[in-house]
Amino acid sequence: MILPKGKEFAPAQLAEVAAIVAEFGCRIQPIIGAMRSIYAIVGDERDELMINRLEGLPYVDRVDRIQSPFKLMDARSDLAHHRIRIGGATLGRELFVVAGQCTIDPKNPNLFYETAAAVKEAGAQALRGGVWKPRTNPYAFQGDDQSLEILMEASRRTGLPVDAEVMNDHQLRLALGAGVHTIQVGARNALNYSLLQQIGRAIAGRDTAVLLKRSLHMGPIAEFISAAEYVVSFGNPNVILCPRGTAPAPDGYRNNPDECIVPLLKERTWAPVVVDPSHSVGRASYVPAAALAAIAYGADGLCLECHVAPSQGIGDDPKQAITPEVLKTLIGKARQLWTLVRS
Repeated sequence: MILPKGKEFAPAQLAEVAAIVAEFGCRIQPIIGAMRSIYAIVGDERDELMINRLEGLPYVDRVDRIQSPFKLMDARSDLAHHRIRIGGATLGRELFVVAGQCTIDPKNPNLFYETAAAVKEAGAQALRGGVWKPRTNPYAFQGDDQSLEILMEASRRTGLPVDAEVMNDHQLRLALGAGVHTIQVGARNALNYSLLQQIGRAIAGRDTAVLLKRSLHMGPIAEFISAAEYVVSFGNPNVILCPRGTAPAPDGYRNNPDECIVPLLKERTWAPVVVDPSHSVGRASYVPAAALAAIAYGADGLCLECHVAPSQGIGDDPKQAITPEVLKTLIGKARQLWTLVRS
């Protein structure tokens, strides 16, 4: 990983660096950070002659060699200085909350518009809405392309940036074309490396963020972080890690709550951690406690399902969506706890 003395290399400088590493069978991948750019050496970067030649360049500050399976996501990476900004919120500097319906009902868009307004009023900084849905049952509602326009109209009305899950290249193209601010990768695709690479390529050079959920069956923490590396390796470091419960689930919960991994993630990577307690516990009455537990563990934010009339919702909303009134109270408590944890 090459760090320039300035904010970034000039074109001629980058060309010289690329030519040097190419002699040793490597290539350069620029990673554009908020404060300065870094340049990842893709390939075997251990050759001492190559390192010496790079460090001898007058415009190179230093060359870091991080022995880690996830060099860019590693806490020792210079990306530790990177900050992700979504809308008016900077993750890590204030509590970040994204909330909204599990599933947008294309037959009843007003319910989503009302929810969006209520989510903003409650204090959330971003709006989530399920346009396309991965369903266990092939005959269940799978979402609708038309819901994307409803999501973006809600964004226009409220001024909130939006989060939407994608599962394939078609949905990714539509979401980016519409202006979705945060691309969500759900639990069922968290280890779909082809999709992660597609997303990484598609958002390179954009300010788009990725909310990467933890896989239902994900094992070691390193596997979760390495999945994020697939996205970041294409040049956009705006990746957020989202624990959301894993299998097997204890009786009474939808999944096995895993907010306790937040300190482990914080220890190993610089990436912000936003926990989804809605899918973790799967029942609205349990969500506030699980959310506060996540903040107590050090989470940077929460991803919550919220609906103005959960009983009229579709997808998971009738069971696990909290009301805007509960959301407002929860955000108030979470902000107090967030400050306390960091004091």
